[in-house]
Amino acid sequence: MIHVEKLTKFYGSFCAVDQIDLDVSRGEITGLLGPNGAGKTTTLRMLTGYLAPTSGTIRINDLSIDDDALAVKKLIGYLPESAPLYHNMLVYDYLDYVAGIRGMQSRRKAERIHELADLCGLSGIMHKTVGELSKGLKQRVGLAHAMMEDPQILILDEPTSGLDPNQIVEIRDIIRRIGREKTVILSTHILSEAEAACDRIVIIDKGRIAADGSTESLKQGSGGEHTIHLSLLGADFEEASRAIGAIDGVSRVERVEGANVDELRLRIFAGGPDRLREKIYACVKATDWIMVELTQEGKSLEKIFRDLTREV
Repeated sequence: MIHVEKLTKFYGSFCAVDQIDLDVSRGEITGLLGPNGAGKTTTLRMLTGYLAPTSGTIRINDLSIDDDALAVKKLIGYLPESAPLYHNMLVYDYLDYVAGIRGMQSRRKAERIHELADLCGLSGIMHKTVGELSKGLKQRVGLAHAMMEDPQILILDEPTSGLDPNQIVEIRDIIRRIGREKTVILSTHILSEAEAACDRIVIIDKGRIAADGSTESLKQGSGGEHTIHLSLLGADFEEASRAIGAIDGVSRVERVEGANVDELRLRIFAGGPDRLREKIYACVKATDWIMVELTQEGKSLEKIFRDLTREV
């Protein structure tokens, strides 16, 4: 549905987005994840047609954003980080005003505003002015604005920024509901939100894509050192450390102090093959030790993010 090729944006001599290639399928919730200044907002603004790329191509539904800008924009709903709302208007009047700008007829306007009030949880505040709403409710109004023409694609820039935990959950639930029918692209630097809300995560650093895939595929394919936890009964640390440390792929073995004095708890650091736990099991089986635990610690999205975006 969305095809981006060699997308680049310079501000003077500064390269904000550096030859990004990206394909997003229909019905997919994609999160652009990256530190501040990574190029997320610039990328989203180019996708919406708000900014012109320095070079590269953007095609949406086989339409070029250069040649068919108006047709492309009609397919997209966009919510920037700070929703551009008129704070002195009632919520209903504001949405009615937005619908009028979009050329909706009176009957359709009323129907669509009612639909969006239900979808975005606005039914109880339609009589209030936008200015008296909390930031979370203002984000919902902005989301209703972006959804007014029932776009095929919804682009959200930091939709949960500055919200409290309850508001974050509410916005995330709305996004998940919308994502059942729409293609959604959102940017965020909140790792837990990307993991909870998105089908796919694209990590951007210094204007380039550093990683792309589901949370699970990123964890499995991140490489680097991983940790295995092993607990044994009837084992001596020196002997166990020597035997396990000799296994190909094990880099070091540390003792973990535990409450049970009869139990030897080990933390094994490894960068070797995926079947390493089988080799550890075979090593233990060849002795008279009793295995109590053998688990591999999953690599967190936070650790992957730090590894990919930290300054060298």
